Amino acid sequence: MTHKERVLRALNHEETDRPPFQATFTPEFADRLRREFHLPEQRTEPHHRTWYGYDLEILTGQDALQAGGGWVTNYYLKPENYTDEWGVEWKIDPYETPFGTGHYTNIARNPLRDDDDLAMAYKAPDPLRPELYRHVERLVREYGQEYYIIGRVHGTLFETAWALRGLDTFMTDFYINPDLVCHLLDETGNYHRRMCLEMVKRGVDMIWLGDDMGAQQSLLIDPDLWREFFKPRMAAIIADIKKANPAVKVAYHTDGCNYDIIPDLIEIGLDVLNPVQTECMDPAVLEDKYGDRLCFFGGIAVQSTLPYGTPDEIRREIDWLKGTLGRGGGWLSAPTHHVQLDTPMENFFTMLDALGIEDKRPR
Repeated sequence: MTHKERVLRALNHEETDRPPFQATFTPEFADRLRREFHLPEQRTEPHHRTWYGYDLEILTGQDALQAGGGWVTNYYLKPENYTDEWGVEWKIDPYETPFGTGHYTNIARNPLRDDDDLAMAYKAPDPLRPELYRHVERLVREYGQEYYIIGRVHGTLFETAWALRGLDTFMTDFYINPDLVCHLLDETGNYHRRMCLEMVKRGVDMIWLGDDMGAQQSLLIDPDLWREFFKPRMAAIIADIKKANPAVKVAYHTDGCNYDIIPDLIEIGLDVLNPVQTECMDPAVLEDKYGDRLCFFGGIAVQSTLPYGTPDEIRREIDWLKGTLGRGGGWLSAPTHHVQLDTPMENFFTMLDALGIEDKRPR
C-alpha cells in the first residue's frame, strides 16, 4: 500500500494496514527533530510557504504532504518583527520550555481597526500571481504519485478578516456594522476561493480550509451568526472546489468545540473535520453521530497527552482514537496542532510506534 493509497482508502471509509498520518512542526521542534535524524541545520516553518524539502515528513512516515497558501502563511514569515502584504503587523514573542526557548509570531497591529472608511474600501492582494503556486506545483510534480497532496488554505474567512480589523472590533461589527463584516468576509473569502481553485488546477488531492470558530467549550460566536455570515460563503467555496474537481476532498479546520455547526458543515459538502481536539469534543460521539458522513483528521492531543503524557498514556490515546475516529476507516491521524517545542522526543516517537510507523533514526 503506497502512502497515497493509504489516505485514499481511509477517506473512503475503508480499513487500512495502519492509520494514515500527517504532522507539522514548530520551527524549534523541527530543529530538534533534524538533530535526531543527523540532518544539517535548516530553517523550517510549519505552513510551508517556501520550499525546503520534505525530509522530516518522509522520515517520520507521513502519508500526506501539505503546501500552504493564503494569509495564514504569514505566520513564522521572518525571525524579526514585520508587516505582511495585507498590512497586518507582526511581533515575535519568546516562550520557555524544558527543551529551550521558542517563539511565536503574534499580531501587533490590525491595520483597519480604527478606520471604518478604510475598512470598507479595503481590497485583498492579488491571488493569481504565479509565484504563489510554485511550491505546490513542485510538490505535486515531485511527490504527487506516491503521497497524498494537501493544499492548505487556512484563515479562509474569519481569521484573516479579524486580523485586519482586530478581534474585539470585528466581534462588535457583527451587530453594529454588518455591511463592513460582509465586505471583509467577501474580500478574504474571494481571495482564498481563487487560491483554492488555482491549487485544484495544479493537482492537489485535498483542499484544507479553516477558521478557528471554537473555544474550549462552545463556539466563539452564536451559531446563528455563523449560519448568517459564514455558512453561505463557505458553501459557495466548497461548491466551486467540487465543481472544479469532484474527486478533491475538502477538509475544514476549526479548533475547539464545534458541535453546533457540524451538521451544517456536512450539509454544505464538507468531507473531513480537523483537528478534533479531544479536550473539547468526544471522538466517540463524533464517530457515532457523524462517522458515516464525515471523516476526521487530527485527534492526537498537543494540549495534553503528547507533551505531558507518559508513553503508556500516549499508546492508550492512540488505541482509543483507532477505536473511535478510526473505526472502519475514516481517520487521517495527526496531532491537533503543530508539534510544539515542549514535546519530549520519546513521546513523539512513541506516537509514531503506536501508529505502526517505523523509527528511522540512525542507530
